[in-house]
Amino acid sequence: MKRQLMIFLALICIANSVFTQGHKKLKIFISVDMEGITGVVNWEDVRRNGKDYEYFRQIMTKETNAAIEGALEAGATEIIVRDSHGSARNILPEMLHKNSKLIRDWSGGFMSMMEGIDRTFDAVIFIGYHAKAGTPNAILEHTMSSANILDISVNNVSLPEAGLNALIAGYYDVPVVFVAGEKALCDHVKRLLGNVETFAVKEGLGNAALSLHPEVSRERIREGVKNALLNLEKFKPYKITSPYTLVVKYKNEELVHEKSLHPGVKRTGDWELTYRSDDLLDIMKTFRLMH
Repeated sequence: MKRQLMIFLALICIANSVFTQGHKKLKIFISVDMEGITGVVNWEDVRRNGKDYEYFRQIMTKETNAAIEGALEAGATEIIVRDSHGSARNILPEMLHKNSKLIRDWSGGFMSMMEGIDRTFDAVIFIGYHAKAGTPNAILEHTMSSANILDISVNNVSLPEAGLNALIAGYYDVPVVFVAGEKALCDHVKRLLGNVETFAVKEGLGNAALSLHPEVSRERIREGVKNALLNLEKFKPYKITSPYTLVVKYKNEELVHEKSLHPGVKRTGDWELTYRSDDLLDIMKTFRLMH
């Protein structure tokens, strides 16, 4: 009888272990930009006074929902969405999937498009992202500030916004597992991050774009996110080894002079500033002051 009781208790422990593993908490962070959303091709599409802005903010919200649905199908238990474009007040709260939470507006903190990320997350997803400034055959390409910045690099690696944000996620040991946006950005992200799922919703053709139908984009985003999260063990956080050297190249003389006045920032070229630190978050804090 005692042996049977021990066997019974052992079976309960095994069952509880299986249940716990099958119901592991899966916390997801989704950062959403707008220039890389399906159909967007002109600055007017992504600015609040643009005649088609209201339409494209709906497409933006729906593509975010597609990512959320894919995450939920993969077992996500908590999803935080960071509105990361312009005013950070673009995603329509009422339209957003109810099984998520939304961060709107800017706090003034240095985390910017990654505000809210920490070590409790299991994966990061980028939706609506775009290529860095100067990328050929790209749509609305820029890096943080379309008016001011030519290039940003860390340890001689030129980075798009997706790269900078992946570095922040990597600091917290969280991998970027899926990126949706324009083809030029997706191609760059694959070279930069290595093993990452991507989906291009459009491709640049000079100043024009060849876009998928929004419904097709949503289907593929949902499927891509689900597949990535079901294979989470394949992905690794993006990291660059310290010490860090941040180099920012600008488009105008006045800005270079102004930003060179920050402590530790040195002018290293005609329109180039450099800052060095052993701490990645210190690099990111200083970068916020530099753009």
